[in-house]
Amino acid sequence: MSETSDMAQGAPRLRTVKSFVMRAGRTTEGQQRGLDQGWPRFGLELEQGCQDFDQVFGRQAPRTFEIGFGMGHSLLEMARTAPEQDFIGVEVHKPGVGALLSGLLGEQLDNVRVYSCDALEVLARCVPDASLDRVLLFFPDPWHKSRHHKRRIVQPAFAELVRRKLRVGGLLHMATDWEPYAEHMLEVMNVAPGYASLAEDGRYVPRPPERPVTKFERRGERLGHGVWDLKFQRQH
Repeated sequence: MSETSDMAQGAPRLRTVKSFVMRAGRTTEGQQRGLDQGWPRFGLELEQGCQDFDQVFGRQAPRTFEIGFGMGHSLLEMARTAPEQDFIGVEVHKPGVGALLSGLLGEQLDNVRVYSCDALEVLARCVPDASLDRVLLFFPDPWHKSRHHKRRIVQPAFAELVRRKLRVGGLLHMATDWEPYAEHMLEVMNVAPGYASLAEDGRYVPRPPERPVTKFERRGERLGHGVWDLKFQRQH
């Protein structure tokens, strides 16, 4: 997470500590081609400020914002299977951005736009209030060590920022394969104002069919690893 001096009025102050690490990674030829050819078509910049996404996409449609889409496999699958919806994806790692852009070009999809920067800055500076139907946070870095818990993206300020950007009735859907982080998410969200859990027991929901299962998750399942899904709805 990072803090900006010109946040939209009323936005919670975001901390200077980052919830992600800029990993060095080699960009393949295909990923670089995706960046070169796809960014002019699908890419958006933080410096463009608050967007009218109806104008960006050329239509009114249900709109999903995914934080940290990794290599883009899940986002690509969701966009392919729900062409009537629009998706905004944010990822800081260039190989993942290039992979997604390459996939969008290859499948000739036009219902995705991409940022490559801090997702919380995008939410605060580029997304109008009450404009999103869903915010997705799948398998964020759990920052296992206690001294690193402050780096976890799910904090009270995060919950409040997301609530402001969701329409009333909109959903925050999170998933993690690290049970202590799932418990941390619950602790934060259960006291966050303006939300209600969609879990029958107030804890976790069964894996929703709209969340694609990744190869990483399938491998974890074979090894006996669990996955915890949380859904919270904006109430007001």
